Amino acid sequence: MVSDRVKIMIRSGKGGDGHVSFRREKYVPDGGPDGGDGGRGGDVIFLVDEGLNTLVDYRHNKRYKAGDGQEGGKRRCHGADGEDIVLKCPPGTVILDAASGKVIADMSGDNRRQIILRGGRGGKGNMNYATSTMQAPKYAQPGQPAKELEVILELKMIADVGLVGFPNVGKSTFLSRVTNARPKIADYPFTTLSPNLGVAELEEDGFVIADIPGLIEGASDGIGLGYEFLRHIERTRVLIHVVDAAPQEEGREPLSDIEKINQELLAYDADIAARPQVIAVNKVDCLDEQERQELLERIKAEMNPRGIEVFPISAVTGEGVKPLLYHVSRMLKENPVKEVIFEQEYFPEEALITENLPFTVVRDENDPSLFVVEGPKIEKMLGYTNLDSEKGFAFFQRFLKEGGILDALEAEGVSEGDTIRMYGFDFEYFR
Repeated sequence: MVSDRVKIMIRSGKGGDGHVSFRREKYVPDGGPDGGDGGRGGDVIFLVDEGLNTLVDYRHNKRYKAGDGQEGGKRRCHGADGEDIVLKCPPGTVILDAASGKVIADMSGDNRRQIILRGGRGGKGNMNYATSTMQAPKYAQPGQPAKELEVILELKMIADVGLVGFPNVGKSTFLSRVTNARPKIADYPFTTLSPNLGVAELEEDGFVIADIPGLIEGASDGIGLGYEFLRHIERTRVLIHVVDAAPQEEGREPLSDIEKINQELLAYDADIAARPQVIAVNKVDCLDEQERQELLERIKAEMNPRGIEVFPISAVTGEGVKPLLYHVSRMLKENPVKEVIFEQEYFPEEALITENLPFTVVRDENDPSLFVVEGPKIEKMLGYTNLDSEKGFAFFQRFLKEGGILDALEAEGVSEGDTIRMYGFDFEYFR
C-alpha cells in the first residue's frame, strides 16, 4: 500500500462567542455590562518530524480538527482559547489544495513549522459596546466560524541520489548492499511499493540514496503507479540507472530498457531527465565473460558519447559496487546542492475574496483622522490571514484593493497618515 500520498480534511477551531451579561451585586443593582470576550479557535499546524519518512499515519484517520474557543463569561471573564492541532510530517512533504492541486506549503528547507488554517477570532462581549448613549448593550459579537479545507499530503523525498530502472532489476538489493536500509526484497515485479532511504557511507563522506519503485512504460502518463513514484526523484541531484544484464521477460533488452526509462523521465520532467546519470549494469554475475564484455561494449558505445559512465556490478556479490559509489561521490561534489523548494501557489483565504459581502467605511465623529472599516468579508479575512508574514500582508493589501475598500476610503476623504481601524487592528494609510 503506497503511503506517500494521502488526502485528508482539516478544520480550524471556531472562535468563541462574546457573552452578554450585566454586573449584579448586592450594593450595585444597576451595574454596567460585564460580558467577556470569546476565546480564539485553535490553528491547524504542520510540523516537520525528522524521525518520520512516511505518511502512513494518515492512512486511517482522514479528519483533523482543532479545538473551538469557549464563550466569554460573566464578570469580564475571557473564554478559553481552543487547542491547536499539530500534525507531524516527514521532511519533504508538500501540502496541496485538493480541489486545485496548487501548493499551500512545502515542508522542507527552513520551513519546519507552518500554520495552514488559522482558528476564528473570539467574539467581543457586550462590555465592549457600552457608550455614553448606550450604557446597557444587550448584544455581543459572535465568534468567527471555523475554516475547513481538504488537502493532499505528498511526500517528495529528500535524497542526494535516486535509483531508477524497471521493476525487479535489483535496486532494493543494491540499496541493502551499500546502505543500512533493509527494504523488502523478492523475485516479483513491484516488490517495492514505498520508496526507501539509505545512507551510503564511504571513508571520507557519505550520501543519501532513495530506492524509487520500478517504473514501467507509460509511467509519465500515470500508468501503473507512475506519478506516485516519479515525484520522489524531483529533489535528487544524481541518478543511478540500474539495468538488468539478463532480463527474464520476453522482449526485454538492457539498451532498450535504458532508453525506455529515460523517455519516461523526459516525458515527466525535462529537468530531471537532464540530471547527471550513471548506468549500473546489474546481475553481471549471471553472464559468462564473453557475454559480459559484448554487453558492456554495446552499452558503453551508446552511453559514453553522452557523458554517461557505465559500471558492471552485482548487487548480490558486491562486485563493482565500490568503484560505482566513489564515482557517484565525485559526481555529487561536482554538482552542488540545488535545493528544490515548491513555492506557495494557493492561499486558503483566497476563496473568501470571491464572496460579494458588504462592508462599511465610517469616519469617526470625534477623530476625523480615524476611519472604521467593518464588514463580514473583512472580519473573515483578518481572521484567516497571517499579517505577520510578508506574503500574508501583501495578500491582504491586494484584497483591500480588489475588494473596493481602498476606493471607498478615498471616497470618504482619507488622507496619508490617517488611521484605518479594522476589528482591533490599526493601520496607517499610505498612498
